[in-house]
Amino acid sequence: MWNKLNKSMMVCQMAFGLSFYGVMAILTRFLLEDLKYSEADTMMIVGAFSAIGPLFAIVGGFIADKFLGAYRSLTIAYFVFAAGYFFLVLGAAVTNIPLSLAGIALASYARGLMSPSYPSLFRRTFDSKENFEIGYPVNYSVNNVGALLGQYLFPLLVLAIGFSGGFLLSCLMGLMAFSIFIFSQKSFIEVGAKIDKEIVSRKNWIGFIVISFLMILLVFFMFSNMDVGKNVVYAVGASAILYFIFLMFKTSRDNSLKMGTILIMIFLTTAFFVYYGQMMTSMTMVTINTMRGDLFGFIPIAPEAAMAMNPLWCMVAGPVIAYIFSALENRNIHLKTATKVAWSFVLTAIAFAVLTFAVKNIGSDVIIRPEVFLVIHFFQAFAEVIVGSMVVAFILSVTPKHIENFSVSLFSVAIAFSGIVGAVFSTSISMKKGQAVTQEIVQNVYGGYFSTLTIWAVVMVVVALLSSVLIQRMLPEMRNSTDIPN
Repeated sequence: MWNKLNKSMMVCQMAFGLSFYGVMAILTRFLLEDLKYSEADTMMIVGAFSAIGPLFAIVGGFIADKFLGAYRSLTIAYFVFAAGYFFLVLGAAVTNIPLSLAGIALASYARGLMSPSYPSLFRRTFDSKENFEIGYPVNYSVNNVGALLGQYLFPLLVLAIGFSGGFLLSCLMGLMAFSIFIFSQKSFIEVGAKIDKEIVSRKNWIGFIVISFLMILLVFFMFSNMDVGKNVVYAVGASAILYFIFLMFKTSRDNSLKMGTILIMIFLTTAFFVYYGQMMTSMTMVTINTMRGDLFGFIPIAPEAAMAMNPLWCMVAGPVIAYIFSALENRNIHLKTATKVAWSFVLTAIAFAVLTFAVKNIGSDVIIRPEVFLVIHFFQAFAEVIVGSMVVAFILSVTPKHIENFSVSLFSVAIAFSGIVGAVFSTSISMKKGQAVTQEIVQNVYGGYFSTLTIWAVVMVVVALLSSVLIQRMLPEMRNSTDIPN
């Protein structure tokens, strides 16, 4: 099942996790302290940084399908990724907002370019669909090894090497991944799709360059004008869904039903990632304002590094979840993907219930111990791994092959849309510069916000179970034309 190609891709995935999430961990303080952004603006920028990259997976999927193929798209993406972090190095060195936003824009576009291409190419390195579905959660855990190291170490490293040093380290990780793809070009092309094996025409190269230039300008504009930028996210996301629906009406009934099940899963994914996005926005602000002390009394951890607990648990969750579902299938218990997502919302409801209890019962010292956030991230990480790995595998199992990368990009669209929505929600708990964090504010403002999210998570459990029933009724119509995914 495992071979040199999928192992090397997982090294690149770990490098991505280290670089992207390492920057994510220090970006909040960089914006607040060096660039002097307000809490509300900081949460919007950080939320957008986690969201806008996946949004441009629409463009990445189109480029991979029509212009370059998955291999070339990935290779170029890692180079642009490194270039974006180099601009951040310059922006931090001279405390320049335009340079910093240019770096964020380049990194965001590169992430969109790689998002749909990675699972598509990764799947082709396996000899069967079953092995891919077993291996993809493991790949998810490997990504989280990098994310753990980045989120935990970067806040500590910047104390010694500064923000510029942290961004430079991310730049080097991107260049390393780029080099791996360059040196393994022949092998990747051999397992790639037809378009990967063909020579790219001059017309396609020009089209790719023009589209990329325009998209990078658009991303830069969105980060510079977030009030307008969030509306662009809504518009692009809605357009992608409408185009997908348009394609549904142009294809056969069997394919239309397949695509309909994808839309249902995209809706559930969007709802879930509103909760996931809180980790980078509202939860980070809460930890910066309230989390104090060493984990278990002896493990030093910066407040903004609390999100490192998420990949820590994700590393555990990947193999555990793969084992659980494999064991269930060996006993002829086949859970539908939407049912698995329903369990994710159960875990999410527990996570946010714990957070709600913690903030509503905070003491007069306004301190929450790191161990509380360790418990919160335990439940949320297991939920994330289920959605992050199972939904993509489901989409790849049912999507028509000629729109494979575009269909996968809808998963990223869901992440982008939910990231902006979650960031907008998060601004409701932002405080003005200089405002003191009091017990009353934490209990009432934070408590009210997280209790509302907990209630809606319970509602989504029911919605996901009903969706599972609906998908099950749609799938039998396709039994004569395709394999039915779980």
